Amino acid sequence: MKKIDVMITAFRDGFQSVYGARVLTKDFIPALEAASRAGLRHFEVGGGARFQSLYFYCNEDAFEMMDACREAAGPDANLQTLARGINVVGLESQPSDMIKLHAELFKKHGITTIRNFDALNDVDNLDYSGRCIEEAGLQHEIAITLMGLPPGLSGAHTAEFYDKTLQQILKAGIPFHSLVFKDASGTATPKVVYETIKLAKKRLPQDVPTRFHTHDTAGTATLTYKAALEAGVDGIDLSMAPVSGGTAQPDVMVMWHALRGTDFDLDIDIDKVLEAEEVFKDCMKEYFMPPEALAVEPLIPFSPMPGGALTANTQMMRDHNVLDRFPDVIDAMREVVARGGFATSVTPVSQFYFQQAFNNVMFGPWAKIAEGYGHMVLGYYGKTPTTPDPEIVGIARDQLQMEPTTESPRILNDRDPKKGRAPAEAALKEAGLEITDENVFIAATCKDRGIAFLKGEGKLQVRKNEAPAAVAAPEGSPGGGDGTYTVTLEGERYTVKVQGGTATVNGTSYPFKVEQESSSGSGTSSGGGAAATTGEAVAVTAPMPGVVLKALVRAGDSVSAGQPVMLMESMKMEMNVEAEVAGVVGSIEVSDGDHVVADQKLLTINPAAS
Repeated sequence: MKKIDVMITAFRDGFQSVYGARVLTKDFIPALEAASRAGLRHFEVGGGARFQSLYFYCNEDAFEMMDACREAAGPDANLQTLARGINVVGLESQPSDMIKLHAELFKKHGITTIRNFDALNDVDNLDYSGRCIEEAGLQHEIAITLMGLPPGLSGAHTAEFYDKTLQQILKAGIPFHSLVFKDASGTATPKVVYETIKLAKKRLPQDVPTRFHTHDTAGTATLTYKAALEAGVDGIDLSMAPVSGGTAQPDVMVMWHALRGTDFDLDIDIDKVLEAEEVFKDCMKEYFMPPEALAVEPLIPFSPMPGGALTANTQMMRDHNVLDRFPDVIDAMREVVARGGFATSVTPVSQFYFQQAFNNVMFGPWAKIAEGYGHMVLGYYGKTPTTPDPEIVGIARDQLQMEPTTESPRILNDRDPKKGRAPAEAALKEAGLEITDENVFIAATCKDRGIAFLKGEGKLQVRKNEAPAAVAAPEGSPGGGDGTYTVTLEGERYTVKVQGGTATVNGTSYPFKVEQESSSGSGTSSGGGAAATTGEAVAVTAPMPGVVLKALVRAGDSVSAGQPVMLMESMKMEMNVEAEVAGVVGSIEVSDGDHVVADQKLLTINPAAS
């Protein structure tokens, strides 16, 4: 009977796959304590999207969350986090100093193991980051990322392709404690997984543990895990209810049942695990459960969207009232994957794929290159498995005004004066914040939103089910005097709770403020130097639904045509909204943090006199 090591992913991947990573620490800690009491000793508790999400949406500190997990799980638990090669826990690749600091800080805050992957399977991106993990005194679990190509496509993601990647890792001499094959979309077929692990077992020293990770989005995870075990894998990743199955990993109890009577033993006390799951369900009972989170999606093999990204994207589309276009976006992904060089659909590439597919649907095919996707095909994230379509490379070069590169992205970042410790410290100093290693890392990886959190200006955007009002109320009136309203708009009912400066709509919180309208708008005059203007004011509108991050100009500023005037975020993309004409800013119609719809007026420009 072979004992199989189980890593419980519920408190990281489960949260990302089901709730878009938006879970408060105080709500889940009792479940982690219960899982530890049940005898489970290996947990994934942070990294990946569960770093930035704490600052962006939970108004919490990720380092404090890791400290709390260590206290709850006990000193002997193997606490693991997820890192994206040279991206570490950011969506952008980082310079050497931040990659090193990432490993040192995660060690400081109670982490045992860091799983380190690169979506491009570019071994150069795993080398320096892996050495930093080892040098910090952590266990380095190096990853090879898997994906099943949509039917009819070929060129990568075969057992031979993964074996070649492993050979490159071994040749580079990267130190690692264990090797995981990570299939974020759940699309790798059982046959390819079996053959891949068989080849790996022949190449690796016998004392190097191997693991397999997948999602149940396509409904084949249990079968694929069984294939991995029969090929000789030593450990697998499983979740716990209520964040198991569907877009997440199979439930530990389901896998235990599937292996009954076989030669494999998960070495768990199933009765105690059942008790822990009941505690976990109670902890999560107030959280909004997207219906797509626990569903099998038959279309995923045709458009490999990772479970950890699917619900985050559908939730954002739901927030922006464009969820009806989701099938079109999924359909558009096939071409985006095929022409982008076959990088694995896992963060950040999965988001690049989705953003580009979203743009192709909303703006027309290849009319607007998503910045991340464009940077990838141009080589700024490393070498893709196959050469991207030259036509797409040309479109990206023209739209982004950047030349293709084959230089190491880490070395490029080391030369970039806008990246690394120095600009992070400058931003902290400007904001009047203490310069600590933690604050520097937060500023470097989370940028303006990290600074906003540190200044106490973070916004809570956790989706919970609103409790019904204590007293039934007529539509459009407060319920029970607690500021809760029921609003019907175009046949849809919305529960709206107004409290302080926050309105919570069907479980999603939005900041708001009420100001007296003036002829000059909400912006302030820059004071002099304005150019002469003529004609009617031209409105600058939002190109798509999203959130206003920052106004880049003030009322009275002179601007040129094409100049960025507003920074927005939509579908995890930061985008500059540009002035269509030269002139003088007349009014700013929105505030930082506002949610806006497509074509909503952001500001006005009085055209310059010719």
